[in-house]
Amino acid sequence: PSAGKKPCRGFFLGLLLIYFYVRHRRFSTSKQTLTWVPDSFFSSLLSGRISTLKDETGAIFIDRDPSLFAPILNFLRTKELHPRSIDVHLLMHEAEFYGITPLVRKLQLCDELDRSSCGTVLFNGYLPPPGDQPPHALCVWLSLPCQEEKSAQRGRPTVHGWPFRPCSGLGADPGMVRIICGHHNWIALAYAQFVVCYRVKESSGWQLVFTSPRLDWVIDRVALNAKVMGGSLGDNDKMVAVASGTEIILWSICADGNGNEIGVFSLNVPVEALFFVGNQLIATSHTGKVGVWNAVTKHWQNQDVVPINSYDTAGSFLILGCNNGSIYYIVSPCPSVVYVPVDVQKFPLRMKDNDLLVTELYRDPSEDAITALSVYLTPKTSDSGNWIEIAYGTSSGTVRVIVQHPETVGSGPQLFQTFSVHRSPVTKIMLSEKHLISVCADNNHVRTWTVTRFRGMISTQPGSTPLTSFKILSLEDIDGHGGCSAGTEIGPYGERDDQQVFIQRVVPDTDKLYVRLSSNGKRVCEVRSVDGTSITAFMVHECEGSSRIGSRPRRYLFSGHGNGSIQMWDLTTAMEIAGKVDIKGGLSEELLELLDQCDLALTRTPDMSPAASLTHTSTPRTSTCRYILLTHEHHYILDRFMFS
Repeated sequence: PSAGKKPCRGFFLGLLLIYFYVRHRRFSTSKQTLTWVPDSFFSSLLSGRISTLKDETGAIFIDRDPSLFAPILNFLRTKELHPRSIDVHLLMHEAEFYGITPLVRKLQLCDELDRSSCGTVLFNGYLPPPGDQPPHALCVWLSLPCQEEKSAQRGRPTVHGWPFRPCSGLGADPGMVRIICGHHNWIALAYAQFVVCYRVKESSGWQLVFTSPRLDWVIDRVALNAKVMGGSLGDNDKMVAVASGTEIILWSICADGNGNEIGVFSLNVPVEALFFVGNQLIATSHTGKVGVWNAVTKHWQNQDVVPINSYDTAGSFLILGCNNGSIYYIVSPCPSVVYVPVDVQKFPLRMKDNDLLVTELYRDPSEDAITALSVYLTPKTSDSGNWIEIAYGTSSGTVRVIVQHPETVGSGPQLFQTFSVHRSPVTKIMLSEKHLISVCADNNHVRTWTVTRFRGMISTQPGSTPLTSFKILSLEDIDGHGGCSAGTEIGPYGERDDQQVFIQRVVPDTDKLYVRLSSNGKRVCEVRSVDGTSITAFMVHECEGSSRIGSRPRRYLFSGHGNGSIQMWDLTTAMEIAGKVDIKGGLSEELLELLDQCDLALTRTPDMSPAASLTHTSTPRTSTCRYILLTHEHHYILDRFMFS
C-alpha cells in the first residue's frame, strides 16, 4: 500500500499467482491449485463466467476477509484440515462462498463432532413438538355473541358451545414456540394458535396434560395457574388462559387432562399483561383498564383506572404503578382471601367505589410516571400487612425504595432511599433479600446494589451499596421473535431469597443463550440448542422437589424453538459449578462472533428517546424492526461494520 493509506480489506488474485496483502504478508499459488475443485468460485472466476475488477497490474480484486483465506488455501494445496486452530463456523461460511465442497463437508463433520444431540451436562430434557395438535378447522370466535346472535347461530357446529369457522392466514410461524410460562410443576407453551400444558412427576417425567382447540387468532399472552395453597377450588384450581388483542379465553384443566372452557372475556382494550393472583385471573392494559375474573363468583369485571405502566403482585393483592406518579393497590374481592396489605381506613382515596377497591398507596414526590415495580414481603409479613417494602422506577430514571414497617404503619409507606443513576426510564426493577436491581431503557443497562438487612428488614446502616453496572446487550426486534415479545423477557429470574439471573439472547436468529448473574453480570453458563434450531422463547422456572426428605426445588431454563420443541437446562447445577470456578465476565469475543451472523445493514438507528417506548397508545405497531446498537464498553464492535 502507498504511504499513509491503510491496506485494503481483501486480496488480489492474479492469473497464475495470488497476491494477498494482510499486514504486508504475501500469498501465492498456482492456477491448478485453485481450480482442482470443479464448479468452485475460482474456476468460474478464472474462466470468465464471473465479472472481475482488476487493478493496474491485472490482479483481480475479491472483497472478502483475507484472514480466513489462509486455511482455505492450505486445504486447496494439501487437502488437509486442522480444525483445532480454526473457527469452524466462520470458515464454513467462507468455504460455502467459494464453493469448496470437500472442505464444507469436512467442516460439517467437525461441527457434528463438537455438537451432541444429547447436549452438555446441563441439558436436562427434550419435549418434541406436540404431535396430537388440534384440528386446523377448529377455531373459536373471539366475541361474546348477544342473545340475538346466539339465536341466529342455532344449528351451527360449535366448540364448547361457541361457533367455529375455518382459520384464516396468519403472519406468525404456526410451528414455533411463542411463550413459555410455569407454575409449580407445570408449564404452558403458547404456539401461534393453540396452547399446551405439561406437568412433571418424579417417576414419569414430563407428560402432556392439555391441548387447547386451535384458535383463529394469534396468541400474544398466556397465564397458568396449577396450584393454590388452601384455595377454595380444591383440585379444580388448574387453569390456563390466553389473550390476543382485547380478547381472553379461559379453560379449566380436569384431572383426566380434558379442558373445559370457562368463558371468553373482553377487556375492550389491548391486553398488555395476563396473570393469576391466587385463583383470580387478572388482565391489565396500559390504557388504564383492569379486568378481573373472580374464581368464586365466576364473574368477569372491567375496572377503569389511570394509565398503567407497571405492576407487581404480592400475596393476594395487586399493586399498580401508574402514569400520574401514584402507586395503587387492588384488594382481591374474593371472600376467601383475608390478606390485606395495609389498613384501608388510613388510605381513604378511592378511584372508583365498586366491587374492586382501588386505593392510592403512595405518590412519587416528583410525580413522575411509575414505570417499574417490585414488592418484597419480609419474612415477618403477616396478614396485617405491616411489613412490606416496595422498590420502584420512574420515567425520569429515578429509583426509589419505600417501606412500611411496624414503626411506620400509622402513616403508610415512607420514602427510604432514592437513587438517581439512570438517565433513561427504568424498565425493570427487583428488590430481593440481598440485592436491589434496576434496568433502564438504555440498551438494558443494569445497576445493582447490595441491600443491608437487620432482623429481616432493610436497614439504613450502612445502607445500600453500589455493586456493579453492566448491560444485557441484544440486537432484538422490538416485538420479539415472530412478533411476540412476551416470550423473550430478559429477567431477572429467580426466587427473591436466592441469586437471580438474566437471560441474554444477543441476536434474534440464534441457537445460543447466555445466563448471567444479576448481582455482577458475570456469565453462569452458555446453552446451545441440541438440534441446531433457533431459540424463539425462554423462561427460568423453579420446579418443586420430590416428596423425599431433603429434596429441594431445582431451577431450570426452558427454551422454546422454531421447530416447536422445548429444551430444558439444569440451572441449579450450573450455579453450583459456577460457584466453584472463576467465572469470566467478558463476553466480547462471543458477542463479536454472534454479531457476524446478524445483517446490520437491515437495521435502523434506534430511537434514542426511550421515553417513547413508555408512551402507550392504541395505535397498531408496525412490522419495522428496531435493533439496539452497542455502545459504552462495546462501542469498538461498530468498527467492524460499514453502515450505508
